[in-house]
Amino acid sequence: MVRKRIIPCLDVLGGKTVKGVNFVNLTEMGDPVDMGRFYAEQGADELVYLDISASYEGRGSFRNLVSRIAKGVNIPFTVGGGISSADDASALLDAGADKVSVNTSALENPALIDKIASKFGSQFIVVAVDAVEKDGFWQVMKKGGRFYADRELFEWSEEACSRGAGEILFTSVGHDGTRAGFACSTLSLLSTMLPVPVIASGGAGTMSHFAHVFYEGKADAALAASVFHSGEIPVPELKRWLAGQGISVRL
Repeated sequence: MVRKRIIPCLDVLGGKTVKGVNFVNLTEMGDPVDMGRFYAEQGADELVYLDISASYEGRGSFRNLVSRIAKGVNIPFTVGGGISSADDASALLDAGADKVSVNTSALENPALIDKIASKFGSQFIVVAVDAVEKDGFWQVMKKGGRFYADRELFEWSEEACSRGAGEILFTSVGHDGTRAGFACSTLSLLSTMLPVPVIASGGAGTMSHFAHVFYEGKADAALAASVFHSGEIPVPELKRWLAGQGISVRL
């Protein structure tokens, strides 16, 4: 059985880890390298670092921070934010990132997925899809959840995979930071239809939510931020509890 992955997410703004609700009302949480090292020691499977203002502000990605992370953290990590070309991806991978995540740039230039996948391999590219449900329609969003994109969740995710995405990171904007549970029914559909792993994001609040997203949502990995950053759900305790529920995780 393929083991399910637990992935702390560190949203980075100005070199500091931050967290908000529905992508706004941000609060500083700590140093990204120190926090990453802590999660690695706690048994997290991977980390995701997202420069959440890079696309909105039109800046380049945080290469110096990526180098620091690579030197201080000994588990795989993905970085995203402001990646608009294969050269941007190359610079981050050269700096030590294991994978890159693209979102807004891929929506505005879908061929970017093809270029990165053909140059580095699908295993190095994650396509992050932020979407909000409106009357049963999942509208994709861009630029850190600030603007609507003219795409629908399922068709865009399928296209991203056909272009070479190795994983889909789906965030339900309406669930983000609410701690009310993941969008499991939507995740189940997405996981069933796509040929690549799906990472669930948005809504983690209890250990049961993680069990639900693996059993009901059929997700391959679960990503969360605030419940880990606050210490409310320690990664080791979560993984032991999940194992007790019959879910295969790395202990």
